[in-house]
Amino acid sequence: MPKNTEPKLTNRKDGRAVVHWKGKMYLMGKSGTPEAKIAYHRFCVEIQNQPVFTPQPAKNETEISISELVAGFLDYHLHRQDKVQFTHNKLAVSYLVNIYGTLAVNEFSPKKLKVVRSQMVKTGRMCRRHINGYAQRIIRVFSWGVEEELVKPDIVAALREVRSLRKGEEGTHDNPKRTEISDDIVRRTLPFMSPTVAAMVQVQRLTGMRPSEIYRMRTGDIDQSQENGLWYYVPGKHKTEEYIGEKKIPLGKPEQELILPYLEGKKPEATVFSPRTAMEEWHATRRANRKTKVSPSQAERNRQRAENPADKVGESYDSSAYRKAIEHAIRKANSTLPDGEKIPHWTPYQLRHAAGTEAEKTAGLDKAQALLGHTSANTTKRYAHGRLAITEELAKNRKNPFESEK
Repeated sequence: MPKNTEPKLTNRKDGRAVVHWKGKMYLMGKSGTPEAKIAYHRFCVEIQNQPVFTPQPAKNETEISISELVAGFLDYHLHRQDKVQFTHNKLAVSYLVNIYGTLAVNEFSPKKLKVVRSQMVKTGRMCRRHINGYAQRIIRVFSWGVEEELVKPDIVAALREVRSLRKGEEGTHDNPKRTEISDDIVRRTLPFMSPTVAAMVQVQRLTGMRPSEIYRMRTGDIDQSQENGLWYYVPGKHKTEEYIGEKKIPLGKPEQELILPYLEGKKPEATVFSPRTAMEEWHATRRANRKTKVSPSQAERNRQRAENPADKVGESYDSSAYRKAIEHAIRKANSTLPDGEKIPHWTPYQLRHAAGTEAEKTAGLDKAQALLGHTSANTTKRYAHGRLAITEELAKNRKNPFESEK
């Protein structure tokens, strides 16, 4: 709603904050408290989404608030989820807490979930599919509450009846369908990447791995003991594990050559591709290109960085860091290229599509499906039997399309 139509929050002489709206007065709580501010924010949100505002019932002292439920949920999952999933959960519940943080957990309802969802839509920051996913994350918070006997089971049953946003609903948008990225564009981007990121990009393009499979690759996940000339990468967890069992990704000579330098001296649990290594490569390049003497202050900073390498850079990539490393390379390239030669934006997942497209063109649809795997159980079962043999054949015959540009 426009700012000039929002009701004002006023303070009474008895110390209570109130809002006057359409001839009625609504109590928001004690003046100046965070609770009063949250109640006022919730009031403004709800009158935008409901013809008539329904006052919230007082919290039952035997029940916890939604803020308390969320805090318990996040604390429980802090070390049980990877960083990316945990961050998405925090973002999803932030919309919930901002509006209904002080509400008793058992007073939450499907209509209130739709109010929270409407606020996500109004930001314009997320596509429809993303918003539906965040709504499901909020429902999982209440499901966890049922498991811990903090929430009544019928609350979750009711929330699950909320229909997902459909394509074309007012205020929503859908991101364009992912497409492959051409090898020529990737080739032009590679010189502006660190050697680590360039190796990740090429291995992913060659094998058709998911981004998570490339940045989670650990030294101990790679089996070099087979006598057929192939290495085998066995991801610790993968999307189709329920249907096809343990997944093996054969690595041919081109991938082996790219990976080998990053295996030396590492423990089995260490990730193959590390942002810390990429940063060391960047500093080495700067030192090699330096034309003036290193100042004493810079020498001291270098010493401190060497003593505390973990202070600035982590040991492992995640989906965000990997994507941003590619985006940085594109920006760096475009800062030096003329207008007609700018590199378009592309993402790690487009490398997977490029691998699938090439496999389909050169080896057929069946082999492309075997290379990429499937999200559908029925489709996966159909191709699971011969999948390893097909991917081994592809790996043995694979050539690196970027090799001539090294």
